[in-house]
Amino acid sequence: MKTIQTLNAISPIGLAQLSTDKYLVNSDITNPDAILVRSANLHEMSIEQNLIAIGRAGAGVNNIPLERMAEHGVAVFNAPGANANAVKELVMGALFMAARNLFAAADYVRAIQCPETELQKQIEGGKKTFAGFELTGKKIGVVGLGVIGVQVANSAVGLGMDVYGYDPVISVHNAWHLNADVHQCLTFDELITQCDFITFHVPLIDATRNMLNESYIQQLKHDAIVMNFSRDGVVDEMAMLAALETNRVKLYVTDFPTLANKNHPKVLALPHLGASTQEAEDQSAIMVIKQLTDFIEHGIVVNSVNLPEVKVAHKTANTSRLVVVNSNTAGMLAKITDIIGQHQLNIQDLINKSRNGLAYTLVDIEGEIPPELLKALKEQAGILSVRLCEG
Repeated sequence: MKTIQTLNAISPIGLAQLSTDKYLVNSDITNPDAILVRSANLHEMSIEQNLIAIGRAGAGVNNIPLERMAEHGVAVFNAPGANANAVKELVMGALFMAARNLFAAADYVRAIQCPETELQKQIEGGKKTFAGFELTGKKIGVVGLGVIGVQVANSAVGLGMDVYGYDPVISVHNAWHLNADVHQCLTFDELITQCDFITFHVPLIDATRNMLNESYIQQLKHDAIVMNFSRDGVVDEMAMLAALETNRVKLYVTDFPTLANKNHPKVLALPHLGASTQEAEDQSAIMVIKQLTDFIEHGIVVNSVNLPEVKVAHKTANTSRLVVVNSNTAGMLAKITDIIGQHQLNIQDLINKSRNGLAYTLVDIEGEIPPELLKALKEQAGILSVRLCEG
């Protein structure tokens, strides 16, 4: 039986996918085979000997020390796209709130204190302050055309907006799903200079940190509205607040409140609601648990952030499946097959793929694999983890 430690509350619908005959799941497990996590910070966590995989029930993996996991051959999985509809609907809601000043208007009504006979007079007298504009025909720039960005762009087309998209590394899969009416921008500069709305949907990496900085803010269309439902750090906050003070930017909508922005009159700060729907939590858990169990039982790798994708059929009867994670250096595969040969075992099938500095090898071997073979492999320099699939 394999053990899985949960470091956050994971959707019960997701956990129900785990067979109680095969898995023991608990938050108190020590030295687990796998970890399920949402937002818990793993950067200071010690890596125990049994750990082979981590499943993040969500898209971002900033809370996981990827380099340390790679050094130990630990696979890290996430659930990209599982929360896409939730984020898309939140962005659509933010568009309407921003265009029609709904948040400030509701606050105004809530703050009115007067007799019933005076209420309508005060409402009519104050409503002109919150006059907004219609979204139809307005230009919106979508930065990042992953699963979420594509859904946002397509929905904005459905609202009658003029949609521009920028993503230098858009995948073929996402490109197929993008509405043909979305205008392609070849540069970030091209997008930001002409759009009334800019919405970000990119991961936080070195290339996107402070992506919208002071220099780019000066290129924005006057009175542009900027929305960040991506990651804290994608927008240079101090530069943004300065632009709001000079009316360079009309409004900043963010899902990442800080002490500096949360009370600013031109900031609509939400409490990180992007994936905060029950449906998104359920889908994220179901997706990542499926990936974990496929990896543990069959060696299949889908949506790993550090291992290459490997899709393979389940092993046949009277066959053992060996899983090796090693440094991606010359001669490693030869070492693996040589050790197998020394134990007089017949290789039925072999898959070897690499990604960045890691190589992933699946070997189907006729009959049973003796413990001595596993021990010999583990002792080889450059081999990070060795195990058998037990599915």
